[in-house]
Amino acid sequence: MEHGTTLTQFIIEEQRQVPGATGDFTSLLNDTLTACKKIACAVNRGGLIGILGSAETENVQGETQKKLDVISNDVMVDALEWTGHLAGMASEEMDDPLPIPTQYPKGKYLMLFDPLDGSSNIDVNVSVGTIFSILRAPEGCENPAVEDFLQPGTQQVCAGYAIYGPATMLVLTTGHGVNGFTLDRSIGEFILSHPDMTIPEETGEFAINMSNQRFWEAPVKRYVDECIAGSEGPRGRDFNMRWIASMVAEVHRILTRGGVFMYPLDEKLKARGQDGKLRLMYEANPMGFIVEQAGGAASTGRERIMEIKPDDLHQRVPVVLGSKQEVERVVEYHREADGKQAVA
Repeated sequence: MEHGTTLTQFIIEEQRQVPGATGDFTSLLNDTLTACKKIACAVNRGGLIGILGSAETENVQGETQKKLDVISNDVMVDALEWTGHLAGMASEEMDDPLPIPTQYPKGKYLMLFDPLDGSSNIDVNVSVGTIFSILRAPEGCENPAVEDFLQPGTQQVCAGYAIYGPATMLVLTTGHGVNGFTLDRSIGEFILSHPDMTIPEETGEFAINMSNQRFWEAPVKRYVDECIAGSEGPRGRDFNMRWIASMVAEVHRILTRGGVFMYPLDEKLKARGQDGKLRLMYEANPMGFIVEQAGGAASTGRERIMEIKPDDLHQRVPVVLGSKQEVERVVEYHREADGKQAVA
């Protein structure tokens, strides 16, 4: 489609190619867009209306919530619970799935979302965003239980994120490539601005939290050491390092100019009894779907993220995603290191 196409028109045109499409999915996405517009407004006006800073509460992971975390979660719930398109929803900010109130009709989809990713950056005016994943509810499921949400990432119908930065953008995949839409505030519509987004296979950038270097496993340390060695090292070229601490912002940069983003398993996480830092259902799966559809790769370092069978709604996993050749290199280093340990 051409630049200037609205997101609603784009989705309708896509759904026309799906036999038996009812329009429910299009309506669900439109309701999601409405929520993202409201969150964008709250983020942009946060300092003016006194909603920055800590809410002095914790989410299910024991992390301190920002006021805008709570507000964004409420916006998503309020926008979606009444629509009749969902059988249930789950949020990173809530312990358990949220059932659809009995006064509203039930739909055939499940929605999972991180209402405000990167919220620790809100007070310093760095880009944050909303991540969402849509699954089909099991046949005949009107009151979904936790296990109904625990589907591998390959079962996603749609994944997307909104990024609230200098411009508000919505990046979306339904399994047929990745497209980016920019909010035109003069008409209140998301307009196709970045069609067919693809990630370059090669890159000169990597993103990782260097403060955790002393805790890294050997394959991660090997990869980063080679990048830092630059043109005089084994890679024979110079790399730049980035670290924003907002997954939405990191992935958006990778989609636009390539790169690799890593939040690997390390000894500090192991000591806490954690298998990773980022949430499989709310962050790794939807971002993995988007990255793969843009020609990249997404792995834990040892397995493809989208093939993991979830065992918990708030399961954490290591994440290595971005330009395909770089991700494959990190995976190969893990394979070699694990092979040496097995022989020993």
